[in-house]
Amino acid sequence: MRVGLFAVGRLKAGPEKDLAARYLDRFAKAGPAIGLEFSRVFEVQESRLPQPEGRKREEAAMLEKALPDGSVLILLDERGKALGSEDFASLIGRYRDDGKRDLMIAIGGADGLDPDLVSRADSQICFGKMTWPHQLVRIMAAEQLYRAVTILSGHPYHRA
Repeated sequence: MRVGLFAVGRLKAGPEKDLAARYLDRFAKAGPAIGLEFSRVFEVQESRLPQPEGRKREEAAMLEKALPDGSVLILLDERGKALGSEDFASLIGRYRDDGKRDLMIAIGGADGLDPDLVSRADSQICFGKMTWPHQLVRIMAAEQLYRAVTILSGHPYHRA
């Protein structure tokens, strides 16, 4: 299963971008052995429309364009379900085992997510009830993808 990461906003060069890239590289190297392939990070500019509802709609449209047909869509949102790392790994493993070809994990913009996009999503999860800066969410998503691969493969990286 190909796994992509969609992000509203671009990471500038620096330690945050380097750390996210490091975990995504680890995921890309370890994933194929268990049927998970890293496709890419889709970065789009934040919408410049004046109203939040319009910005969310425009950002959702950009995500829809990036989604391969039949993709599983996991939205990262503070109103989503909080999962532990093992549950997150199981979720990804279930989609893979169900024969899903593509999975996209999406980080929305500063205004949140369009309601139509939320209703289309297969899962909506959060990294806790706090609001996190976009850069940290990108790093956490990348690390959790790598951690999921290690959990699914029995690698000792995850010590719970």
